[in-house]
Amino acid sequence: MDTEQIKALLARYQDNACTPAETQVVEQWFDSINSHRTQVIQEAPLQAQLDEVKMQLQYILPAPTHGVRKVWTIAVASMAASLLLLAFFYKQSAPPSPAEAVVAAAPIVIPAHSNRVVENGYMIITTGKGSTEQVALADGSTVTVNASSRIRYPLKFPDNKREVYLEEGEAYFNVAKDAARAFRVVSGSLVTTALGTSFNIRAYRQENHITVSLLTGKVKIDGAANRLNQPIVLLPSERLDYDCRSTAGQKNFFTKPEEIIGWKQGFLVFKDASFKEVAIEIGNRYGVTIVNQSCQQEWDYTGFFKDESLQEVIETICISKNINYNISNDTVYFKN
Repeated sequence: MDTEQIKALLARYQDNACTPAETQVVEQWFDSINSHRTQVIQEAPLQAQLDEVKMQLQYILPAPTHGVRKVWTIAVASMAASLLLLAFFYKQSAPPSPAEAVVAAAPIVIPAHSNRVVENGYMIITTGKGSTEQVALADGSTVTVNASSRIRYPLKFPDNKREVYLEEGEAYFNVAKDAARAFRVVSGSLVTTALGTSFNIRAYRQENHITVSLLTGKVKIDGAANRLNQPIVLLPSERLDYDCRSTAGQKNFFTKPEEIIGWKQGFLVFKDASFKEVAIEIGNRYGVTIVNQSCQQEWDYTGFFKDESLQEVIETICISKNINYNISNDTVYFKN
């Protein structure tokens, strides 16, 4: 469905000429817009926003397969018209300007409850505490983004490279093979390169530490302006532990994949974990803040949790560390 067809659908709705199915879909778009208080942040010409919509559709949605073309077409129409309606209603409600100046295309913000923003040809995804996100890239690669993380990637990869930015947090990458275009993940000062593999990167700023763990295949890691003078190559079951403050990196091994990617299945897995790591993981899972007011400052905690409640997790840790706790609102305090 192209732009003209979408416009025609909206015109039919205004003229009360839609089929019952079309009317239902359009009114659902209206309800979604009203309930989520969607808004366009900056004014931009309608055509520029339509062009941005078409670019998104071309690379976000998969091509239709035989037998599901009708369903696929409805999906295309739904996404396109949702964004078109944003531009349309903004155009209708905005006060007239003295002159219709041509301005750069503004970022299109998807409904306010969403964590996805399209800006300058990039998709930016931000996850909150207690949530993860599954992402399908244009080349067929997939990414699982952990809680409290931010990732940025182009809607379409250029012909000569595939580059993704893990700007905060943790993500697991399953990379589609493409011998002509290496797949690079930029996380802080490290650049991890792969051709076809699966690996996990953990790069929460408050930890001042980046860990790259390889599950399958092979990756090469480069670091700009640091002690990684030579690229480090990882093989399966190897990981790089990189200290952001000292810019020193060390290669280590892991024996249990669940220690690395257990978070994808909703597990809490700690292996000789520091307090900061424990606090981040619990905070991401349960949406709380952990404050350590106990005398236990040097942590080396190992534990595994699956379906336990926050209180069960906290009590287990406190028994192990011989400390107490209390919970006030969204904050857990460890005490002597």
